[in-house]
Amino acid sequence: MHHPAEHSPLGKSSEYVSTYSPELLFPISRVTKWNELGLTAATLPYQGVDFWNCYELSWLTPSGKPVVAIGEFAIPADSPNIIESKSFKLYLNSLNQSVYTSAAELEQVLARDLSGAAGAPVAVRVRSLAEVEAEGVATSPGICIDELDVAIDRYEHPQPELLRAENGQAEEALHSHLLKSNCPVTGQPDWGTVAVEYRGAKRLDHASFLAYLISFRQHADFHEQCVERIFLDLKRLLEPELLTVHARYVRRGGLDINPYRSTHHVQPDNCRLVRQ
Repeated sequence: MHHPAEHSPLGKSSEYVSTYSPELLFPISRVTKWNELGLTAATLPYQGVDFWNCYELSWLTPSGKPVVAIGEFAIPADSPNIIESKSFKLYLNSLNQSVYTSAAELEQVLARDLSGAAGAPVAVRVRSLAEVEAEGVATSPGICIDELDVAIDRYEHPQPELLRAENGQAEEALHSHLLKSNCPVTGQPDWGTVAVEYRGAKRLDHASFLAYLISFRQHADFHEQCVERIFLDLKRLLEPELLTVHARYVRRGGLDINPYRSTHHVQPDNCRLVRQ
C-alpha cells in the first residue's frame, strides 16, 4: 500500500522556487496513521504538539537587504494534517527573494499559510540567531539508559512484546539517544533522542525499553507516528497516572521535528539538544 506522501515532493527532483509560493505546502492527513493505531480524532489518548525548527529562514527587507533568522512552528498534535517536510522546506525557500517589512509581518504570513495546511492554528515565532544562541544546548530529562546491556536482532518493526514492567509505585524520567527510524518514502534515516516521564503503579524495566526502542531501527514511519506508537505501547503496559513521551530529531534539510505527546496538558520547552 502506498504511503500518502508518495504524491508529495518527497524523494523527487524539485525546482528551487525563490519567490513566495504557499501552494508548495503539501498536507498529509493524520487519519490514515490514526486508523492504523486504532485511534480517531475523537478518541486521541494524548495532548501535544509538534515543534518544527527551521534554520534556513531568510527574506528581504524593503531595501533589498537579506535577513536570516530561525523559525519555530508549533503544530497541534490533534490537527487534521501534518505537513510533509520537503514541501515545508520548499515553501520556506520560496520566501528567500520575497520582501517583508518586519519579522512580525512574516510571522503573520507563516501562521496563515501553515494553519491552512495543518487544518488547525499553528503558532509561529521568528527568532533572531542571538536569541537562540543565548539559550544554549539543553539536556534530556532523567537518566540515560544507553549503556544498558541488551541483545536484539529484530529491527524491521517495533516490538512492543519486548517491554516489561513490574508492580510498584514509580515516578521517573529517562531518555535514550538510540532512536532511529527511516523515512517511509525515501528510506533515509531519521535519528532522534526520545525521553519518557511517567508516574503510576508500575515500574518500567529500563533494559526492555531500550531493546524496544532499538527495534524501531529499520522501521519506516514519520517522526510523529513513531512517538505516538511509543506513547500508546507504554500507556498499555504501564496504565500510568501520567505519561509524557517526546522525541527530538536531528535536522534534515534545515528542519528538525520534535513531537510531544502527553496524557496531561504540558508546556514543553523547545530547547535544542547537542545533535540538533
